[in-house]
Amino acid sequence: MGWEIREVQNKRDLKCFVKFPLQLYRNHPYYVPPLITDEISIFSPIKNPAYENCETKLFLAYHNNSCVGRIAGIISHIANKKYQEKNLRFGWFDSINEEKSAELLFSALESWGKERGMTTCTGPQGFTDLDPTGMLIEGFDELSTMATLYNYPYYQNLIEKCGYTKLIDALEFQTKVPDEKDIPESLIKSAEWVKKRYNYRILEFKNKREALQRGIELINLIDESYADLYGTVPLTEKQKTYYLKKYLPYIQIDFIKAVADEKDNLIGFLITMPSLSRALQKAQGRLFPLGFWYLLKALRTYQVLDFYLAGVKKEYRNKGVDILMVYEITKTAAKFGFSYSESNPELETNKKIQNEWKLFKPRRHKRRRIYYKQI
Repeated sequence: MGWEIREVQNKRDLKCFVKFPLQLYRNHPYYVPPLITDEISIFSPIKNPAYENCETKLFLAYHNNSCVGRIAGIISHIANKKYQEKNLRFGWFDSINEEKSAELLFSALESWGKERGMTTCTGPQGFTDLDPTGMLIEGFDELSTMATLYNYPYYQNLIEKCGYTKLIDALEFQTKVPDEKDIPESLIKSAEWVKKRYNYRILEFKNKREALQRGIELINLIDESYADLYGTVPLTEKQKTYYLKKYLPYIQIDFIKAVADEKDNLIGFLITMPSLSRALQKAQGRLFPLGFWYLLKALRTYQVLDFYLAGVKKEYRNKGVDILMVYEITKTAAKFGFSYSESNPELETNKKIQNEWKLFKPRRHKRRRIYYKQI
């Protein structure tokens, strides 16, 4: 039988593609499996509106008829138009520790990209920046978050053997949450000054329905806030609705911080939530029979607070909106008794956001890398 590459061509192949990491990382203490149904939806042209502007090809590597690796190729026409390039993205790369497996996967991927006129390849990246990005190269003994994908240390060797080099890194931080009485005095004074100086108002949501009423306004601000960051892709109206429906069920209004100006326009937001990592490990990719219960329980277990998205309207940057939101979420985290917070990936070039957390003496515990290759 030997080695072979197969394209994903039907539902059975797609299930194999999605479930392969569950076998590769079975019972691994730091791997957090995504929900199988969510992963299948990502690769459904019917359910994922990103397909309106993207082409994709999924590959599986086999050795002696056993699946040993996977990779997704994505051509984002909207990203290539924005950056004036002919770039192929790769994502969802997983493999056993065997160079032949990686070589075959990347060879098939690059051949497809060149057939479509692409001249460069970058990744790991998804359809948009709201998909998992970057390959873990530091922090292998740290629990992953719901927003990221774990990988073994040997991945770095596999991908670099295929000719890929560093493009940019993203860093992750863990911060101890202070008690309410120990919130830094300088942060308190700065936040109060900003609030009075600019007449900002903290939005209070009574329920999810009320939050959803400003949902499109919020996701438009996400689009604007991330527009200048590497690799970001403008979201279509259908994608905005798609992501709202996908993530809103998990969001708790206590952990959303939003700021409005004097005219009640949304000018800043911060989305956090209790960590679902342990619950997803227990669920093993399935909502039923017990996965849903594990997730609901985790949303009421206040130990680790995960930071997911934050943004400030361009004309209000450097006017204290971010300071005010940091203060508000610190108060909330202390009130609910969280012990730690997780930043999720931040580009290494984003010094401003990293400086804002210095008051809390953060521990940098993970590093992720996006790779590049001319093909």
